[in-house]
Amino acid sequence: MSQSFNYRHLFYFWVVAKEGGIARAAERLDMAVQTISAQVRELEKALGVSLLRTEGRNLVLTDAGVAALHEADHIFALGELLPVRVREAATGQTLRLNLGISDGIAKLAVHRLLTPVLDEPHLRLLCHEGEFQPLLGELALHKLDAVLADRAAPPNRALRTTSQLLGTSAIAWYAPPLWADAAATDFPHSLAVVPVLLPTDHAAMRARIDHWLERERIRPRIAGEFEDSALLSTFAATGMGVMPAPVSLGEHLAHTHGLVQVGTTPDVQEQFHLIYSARKVMHPLLTRLLEAGNSGTLLNQ
Repeated sequence: MSQSFNYRHLFYFWVVAKEGGIARAAERLDMAVQTISAQVRELEKALGVSLLRTEGRNLVLTDAGVAALHEADHIFALGELLPVRVREAATGQTLRLNLGISDGIAKLAVHRLLTPVLDEPHLRLLCHEGEFQPLLGELALHKLDAVLADRAAPPNRALRTTSQLLGTSAIAWYAPPLWADAAATDFPHSLAVVPVLLPTDHAAMRARIDHWLERERIRPRIAGEFEDSALLSTFAATGMGVMPAPVSLGEHLAHTHGLVQVGTTPDVQEQFHLIYSARKVMHPLLTRLLEAGNSGTLLNQ
């Protein structure tokens, strides 16, 4: 990069791009339009490319401008975190781990997957639950250290992410006492008779279950669909229907919700992936999680 590159110039360009024009950027920054325009021209001169072009009465980004904006988003997202991280480092006590949690994963599974780092004496764990794609966007902006999800990240050069499988668990079916005998009789074809509760298609497991049902020529009697796994098990516990869940969570479902395992589908598995940025230096706690995942014991704790 040219020695004449100036991050202040980049900031002015970033505001112009975000505001959609030089005049609006100048108003936001309480500066003269001429000053903002000159700063952006200096940035273009330093980079050797045009970042903005006039299209009718509008100012739009060139392809180079789009690329510059994408990188500027990363830079200034990191800048927002800098004061907090510096203060924490100065105390020498807090070790933050900022995780996105895909909302299709069972809460107990999340806890078990994170067990290897929970004994860190100065851990500050921040968990943000949400949908898969928005979480990947937060990871790309370095607002998250990693994402726990039920699928690997899709190939995307712009995101530059790496996925590692932490564990798998076969799927079993669990019923409240009201439906246990009927569900266990002639399983899995009983799923066409008893009411069935399923995750919505936002969960990767749903597609695998649908494929298995189709292969077995079973048309389930679907009584409800839920985005949240905790809500799914709560409704199953009230007697609303039979639900699928990882075998590794069976003991918890029996003890907490009184659900009975009525059958297994070992060829249908729930997967648990840790997704992290390939651009960043590896967080020490992520290294610990990956090592534990390689041992294959995380979900059996």
